[in-house]
Amino acid sequence: MGGTQAEAGAQMESFFERVGRIWPVGRRDLHWHILPTPDEAGVLATSYQGLATKGLQSVPPEWMHCTLMHAVGLDRSDIDLDALLKDVASFAQKVRPFNLTFDRPAVGNFAVEISGWPGRPFTQLVDGLTEAMARTGGAFTAAPSRFPHLSVAYASDGAEGVDTVSLKAALADIEQPLSATVVADRLHLVEQWHDGAHIMWKPVATVPLAGVTG
Repeated sequence: MGGTQAEAGAQMESFFERVGRIWPVGRRDLHWHILPTPDEAGVLATSYQGLATKGLQSVPPEWMHCTLMHAVGLDRSDIDLDALLKDVASFAQKVRPFNLTFDRPAVGNFAVEISGWPGRPFTQLVDGLTEAMARTGGAFTAAPSRFPHLSVAYASDGAEGVDTVSLKAALADIEQPLSATVVADRLHLVEQWHDGAHIMWKPVATVPLAGVTG
């Protein structure tokens, strides 16, 4: 079946409406991220400026993030933060820093996102953090990331009207290499919330990987 025919009926769904069922507007949940530096985020974002359309909310460079896990429903007051950070540091010191390489984005059901690689060290971090969070004894639902990815836009109100075929064509028309690298050398714990259109967070702590100082 031809691409245009097969995709003609494709629709996006609001990311914020979907996650709002388990993560309401304004509630601050604990998240672990790998965060790009300002320079790294700028490189990642530049190529996609101007692609946002009605029904999509672009992610500003300062809010770009690569999620490791979302502790759904867990607030920092629910746990012994010092004990958690000590636990995470013990396994983080066994993982060497590595580069995550991100390439051309895909238009998904809820976002436009860039997948990255390699997956093996990323998954090692996800598994270690998920286990450490479970040991806190806090009541939450673990939402670990299944693969490294960065979203450059989230579907929002009006998402069902996004012309996904035109959006994919616009992405294909970016005639330049899009590959960019994020150095994964620290784990960032944040309190994260959304307002129904944008994701924001407040930093809580940073845990370095093996050999990282400063």
